[in-house]
Amino acid sequence: MYQNPPAAASPATSSDRRPKGSRPPPELVAAIDLGSNSFHMIVASLRGGELIVVDRLREMVRLAAGLTSARNLTPEVQLRALECLERFGQRVRDMPPGTVRAVGTNTLRAARNAQSFLIMAEQALGHPIEVISGIEEARLTYLGVAQSLAANGRRRLVMDIGGGSTEFIIGVDNTPRDKESLRLGCVSLSSTHFGDGKITSKRFRRAVLHAEQELEPIEHAFNRDHWDEAVGSSGTLRVVQRIIQAAGWSRDGITPEGLNRLADAMLTAGHVDRLALPELSLERRPIIVGGVAIVHAAFNVLRIPLMKVADGALREGLLYDLLGRLFDDDVRSRSVSALAARYHVDAVHAGRVRDTARHLFEQWPWTGAVDRDVARLWLDWAAELHEIGLDIAHSQYQKHGAYIAANADLAGFSRHEQNILAALIRAHRRKFQPKSFRELPAPWNEAGKILAVILRLAVVLNRSRHNVPPPTTLERHGNTIALRFPEGWINDHPLTSADLEQEAEYLRGADLVLTFT
Repeated sequence: MYQNPPAAASPATSSDRRPKGSRPPPELVAAIDLGSNSFHMIVASLRGGELIVVDRLREMVRLAAGLTSARNLTPEVQLRALECLERFGQRVRDMPPGTVRAVGTNTLRAARNAQSFLIMAEQALGHPIEVISGIEEARLTYLGVAQSLAANGRRRLVMDIGGGSTEFIIGVDNTPRDKESLRLGCVSLSSTHFGDGKITSKRFRRAVLHAEQELEPIEHAFNRDHWDEAVGSSGTLRVVQRIIQAAGWSRDGITPEGLNRLADAMLTAGHVDRLALPELSLERRPIIVGGVAIVHAAFNVLRIPLMKVADGALREGLLYDLLGRLFDDDVRSRSVSALAARYHVDAVHAGRVRDTARHLFEQWPWTGAVDRDVARLWLDWAAELHEIGLDIAHSQYQKHGAYIAANADLAGFSRHEQNILAALIRAHRRKFQPKSFRELPAPWNEAGKILAVILRLAVVLNRSRHNVPPPTTLERHGNTIALRFPEGWINDHPLTSADLEQEAEYLRGADLVLTFT
């Protein structure tokens, strides 16, 4: 059972929390992790604000093993992945939009042909798939682990080994504080050092040294001085703990002595095909040696005396995060506010722009595949952040702001979502370029352009930065947008009239006609 977010994360309790808007809460929610080694799906029912797992599915796809030296996914691994997603889709395809979160991790971050694969993958699954950053993967993993452990106020190091990356997080109870993601995974390391299956002392030492070199930049911030207990997450660490305990090499979790005895047993076997270890499945044999080398390196570099493995992982974190979105505790809103504060945004002015944008949006005849409530949320975020680039330079500040939004570590946002935010910020002033929205996948290629127009109008109407604009009526007829102000107002405000004339010229380049009276 995954309980409600703690009071620190949400001011509401389980008895008074309500879903956003007027819609009833969904009966089922699901999370899907398209990992570099395995694909996982977890389905849970939502009862009284709590998540209760009702179904789990896992398939070893080995996506990372199908990544060529040119960083393209091979046709064979794509077919294997699509067949898996077709099976997952049979379980979740009929679930309502917004109740299923599917994310891709390191291999899909690295693959050059990821976008074309994702189009087919979304069709197979029946739901959108996001590619998340390594830092976001770390955050979600920590949330999943935290929900499976009792809160104790101790500083906790969480380590998660994936097929193509390994995440390290230090946090307290439900709050992650320091997060890192390294391009170091059990599939990639096994392929590099044990590709033919042979296990020798020399190869193992090289694999451990390889992993230690990757860990070196985070040694100071993540070593034993900065946490009180170490917790493992992921199939690799779970299997390592089971092997060590089943063999009697440790009674309680993973220890340095247990790891050494496991490494000796692997060296004695000499080849992955001869690994006859308790709790080690045939499908995990080819990648376990690289995983053990990563664990060895982490214990050495970070001085870990003992690690216990938790049940929670990325998919549980996805469910927990989804629960927050459903109950109006979206971490993305907190990320936007934090970014605005970091870049010293004029909050009063941003609030005026947001309020004006909301007023105009409510009058817009909204149609399309993006839910109206979702679109309004994105408009709010864009209004709050539209001036973040001013902290760098006034000239072309919309470009600076777009770069920040696209490249900052924003908790809760996928890469695709940050690109949406960047496009809205980039388009809020000066020449309007619809082509920047054509680069976004549907339906945001159309919805984003509309939101940008509304944001632009809100910015123009608040250009004085002092006076609140009057109640404005908006009508849209085809490509024509008509604004009507109280009688005589526009004549009394010639600067606003001039600004709107300039805006009409900008919008004409996008085949839009702006009129105002």
